Amino acid sequence: MGAINPIVEARYYHKEGDIYVCDLCPHRCRIPVGGIGRCIARKGEENMLSAYNYGRVSSIAVDPIEKKPLYHFYPKSKIFSIGGIGCNMSCKNCQNYSISISVIGKKRTTYETPEEIISLCRREKLDAIAFTYNEPFIWFEYIMDIMTCDPDLKYVIVSNGLINEEPLKEICKHADAMNIDIKGFTDEFYMKVCGAHLDDVLRSTKIIFKEKVHLELTYLVIPGYNDSEDEIRKFSLWVRNELSENVPVHFSRFHPDFEMMDIPMTPVETILACRDIADSCGLNYVYVGNILSDDGSDTYCPECGTAVIKRLGYLVDIVALDGCRCACCKNRLPIIR
Repeated sequence: MGAINPIVEARYYHKEGDIYVCDLCPHRCRIPVGGIGRCIARKGEENMLSAYNYGRVSSIAVDPIEKKPLYHFYPKSKIFSIGGIGCNMSCKNCQNYSISISVIGKKRTTYETPEEIISLCRREKLDAIAFTYNEPFIWFEYIMDIMTCDPDLKYVIVSNGLINEEPLKEICKHADAMNIDIKGFTDEFYMKVCGAHLDDVLRSTKIIFKEKVHLELTYLVIPGYNDSEDEIRKFSLWVRNELSENVPVHFSRFHPDFEMMDIPMTPVETILACRDIADSCGLNYVYVGNILSDDGSDTYCPECGTAVIKRLGYLVDIVALDGCRCACCKNRLPIIR
């Protein structure tokens, strides 16, 4: 392990007088010398804006790829997963608030060089790294250095999607898959619960899809906040019309956390109703998360209806795939293996 955290210049910023303006995400924080950006990942130095979180690793684990969740990207595989510190949203229901809102120095981290991360991944005999747990895009410089350090690995990003177009397009050149959280489908929800704007996230999602990075979406269903039939329908139609009916969508069950401890868990019936609405809107691959159901996590061939992958939690059985085709009707499915 490296012992000293280097001061690394941030990418995507400019200076206005004595103020640094960060151009990484739509907040465009104005940061004075000695100041820190909203995401806790940018600091104003005397001569530059620094990537204050560079190499500061808070979490390391080996996870099932389905935990990201990614159901159509190397199903049944394991992935080396790392997280850092900070976030550029302020979600009141955050499940990882201990690392997403912790000021650096208040949460224990270790400094790891990009080469050390690659070595740790290879030591586990894995060929893929996921940037996850907190918001990866604010780790931009570190992630880019890891990706370019070993281009033979596969790279996954699990993100809230809040990033500007230019840095997003740059990272899309190296990323293999992304799961983007669509946290609700009204700007009122985003402003009230997340401190961000819906359109910024939708713009990013469309760019990721256009750049041909494998894309899956997660929608955490919160009772009384983003669970109306009308909102779920509008979201599902947006996915079909602006992206594709073949983009996998995961409706996930909310549980009380952080500043929303008074909100009850999402009824199972609501999650299943979300799946039915999305199905009726023409989406081919709709999944339910954080609940156990007989078939809510299974993948079906939309052509003949055959269950090609069966899932129970993180137990995965590939039952009817011939490569990336349905073993029964030979229809090609949008699954990367």
